[in-house]
Amino acid sequence: MCGRYTLTQSAEAIAAAFGLDAVSEMEPRYNIAPTQSVPVVLYSAKKQRQLKLMRWGLIPSWAEDASIGSRLINARSETVSEKPSFRAAFRQRRCLVVADGFYEWQRQEHKKQPYYFHLQNKQPFGFAGLWEHWQSPEGENIETCTILTTEANELMRPIHNRMPVILNSQDYALWLDITAQQTELQHLFHPYSSQAMNSYPVSTLVNKPTNNSAECINSL
Repeated sequence: MCGRYTLTQSAEAIAAAFGLDAVSEMEPRYNIAPTQSVPVVLYSAKKQRQLKLMRWGLIPSWAEDASIGSRLINARSETVSEKPSFRAAFRQRRCLVVADGFYEWQRQEHKKQPYYFHLQNKQPFGFAGLWEHWQSPEGENIETCTILTTEANELMRPIHNRMPVILNSQDYALWLDITAQQTELQHLFHPYSSQAMNSYPVSTLVNKPTNNSAECINSL
């Protein structure tokens, strides 16, 4: 799964990575947690890429209340086209969740040790994501998102058996294209190359969502 991640890049780097005209500068975030507001890239009505903020944790349009969102922060890529919570968004509302690293915890004898994962080139990248629009009984409009997961690659496997779906930049357009057929998207769910990634253990500072400093990604 993917329960915490980072986005510490400059606006210029994010714009370049995702083909955006302009991005407002954002504060570095070293410990992004579920239910927080996160930047995603999607197509506008004019088929142009745009950056929007959405709540992490998908609330299906048919949900009676928002609490379900905290349980739908991830969607398994193997079943995303079938699950009632995700299938409509998979067909019509795909997005890129903007990140530059993520955390996972390894179960050890007396504790769970967090590890930080990022690309070797340390560039920002897009998780395969879905988004949804939900209106509360009080009339509040909320846009939410979820991150797809897949089986772990060789780097990840000693730590956890699942990892987020990281897309190659050349596949961003295909993922965002809602006219693409399901069969065209299946190859995107393969685990990202271990050779293009790096990982190392970090302190348990990241265990608390309120900790948001560069210390979270310092190697032990």
